[in-house]
Amino acid sequence: MQAAGFRDATRPAPDALLTAIADYVSDFAADSAEARDTARYCLMDSLGCALLALNFSACVQRLGPIVRGAELRDGARVPGTGYVLDPVKAAFDIGTLIRWLDYNDTWLAAEWGHPSDNLGAILAVADWICRRDGPGRRKLTMRDVLSAMIQAHEIQGVLALENAFNRVGLDHVLLVRIASTAVATKLLGGTRQQIVDAVSNAWLDGGALRTYRHAPNTGPRKSWAAGDATSRGVRHALMALAGEPGYPSALTAPVWGFEDALMRGASIRLARPFGSYVMENVLFKIAFPAEFHAQTAVEAALELHPEVAPRLEEVESITLETQEAACRIIDKTGPLANPADRDHCLQYMVAVALIHGELTAEHYEDEAAADPRIDALRERMIVVENETFTRDYFDPDKRAIGNAVQVRFADGTSTRRVSIDYPLGHRRRRAEGIPLLVEKFRRNVRSRFDDEHARALEALFDDVGRLEAMPVDEFMSAWIERR
Repeated sequence: MQAAGFRDATRPAPDALLTAIADYVSDFAADSAEARDTARYCLMDSLGCALLALNFSACVQRLGPIVRGAELRDGARVPGTGYVLDPVKAAFDIGTLIRWLDYNDTWLAAEWGHPSDNLGAILAVADWICRRDGPGRRKLTMRDVLSAMIQAHEIQGVLALENAFNRVGLDHVLLVRIASTAVATKLLGGTRQQIVDAVSNAWLDGGALRTYRHAPNTGPRKSWAAGDATSRGVRHALMALAGEPGYPSALTAPVWGFEDALMRGASIRLARPFGSYVMENVLFKIAFPAEFHAQTAVEAALELHPEVAPRLEEVESITLETQEAACRIIDKTGPLANPADRDHCLQYMVAVALIHGELTAEHYEDEAAADPRIDALRERMIVVENETFTRDYFDPDKRAIGNAVQVRFADGTSTRRVSIDYPLGHRRRRAEGIPLLVEKFRRNVRSRFDDEHARALEALFDDVGRLEAMPVDEFMSAWIERR
């Protein structure tokens, strides 16, 4: 089959966004020193999050070949496991591991998301290419991986700046599918035309509904939805390389295109040209696995913990000031059904931090949630929008994620109002945050591997030149479970 769809004279020229993505992926030299340095830390952190997720059975049960016994000798590896899979399922597994605990990097704008979700496609495709091609033939290096990460972050993040897919009920993982499709096609050796074709098909998939992220339907799909999206990107890339044609007006076709059918006629806008802006400004979750709109609220609650914990029974009310986005997506009252429900509840996260002086992934599990003090505090919480926080959240020069917490006691006294504008993982706190990010990685690695193996993995990131020159299959070999 020839991918002749866009070259047919009876069809329109490709949508401008399709060509903009293809031009960017084909031509952009991702050589910003800050972006490459941040990408290295992002890769390190994402793989650490993946290893930590392997300690949770609900995640592990979703890994491995779809059909038992369908592993491959020369497929892609899944870090921390012994699985060798086709690149589509490997992308699902890697993406799911990275995303499972809601602990990987974040991007907040009109739309939200986690750009490192795209590593599912990037690592699976790159490892498979190296292993498939064999010695002496084409070898992708970790420099190629870091470049693909910068590009995937940029596509997902720039599209999120002014396009609120959540406003029409669509989940942000559709942007993972778009970005993964583009970079996976390029990694596979696709031409500019094949990238256009593949990305057009990715848009035609539409978008998953956000139903699984919101009460009363919140569930574990929100932890594997990105894995599903990044694996779908690999599938589209492979199909394009096999000759699958594209659809030139996938976005703009009247009635049937993405914009009319799913965006109520609104155009998909690019707020800025593609470059390396998103990677340079990406947000890291460093101190605790909390949905990012709540990060500064939890940090404020931790600051108040020593004062509040001895007086829990005296708490009369807790005022949480936050941004409009947090009011819409993580302001939850009433029963919380499962860990997926709890880690997207502002009140739950703040309550745990006030009670325990910490917030870990284990605090979302049923055993920890059975503590009656948590719901007792939740019932006393008042969530209000602070318009300044909302305004600074959308300001491109600030990109703040502000929250404030104040506790009032029955005797009329109160704590001070603790207000924090920028979370620890923000670009403005890089100098403070990076050493703690490295320590987070060390803890996560040791949750799965012994000290010797952990030190070997840490060494991979110590020498930038050596890391970038390393073949991807050699890098991935270092993450395999030792038996």
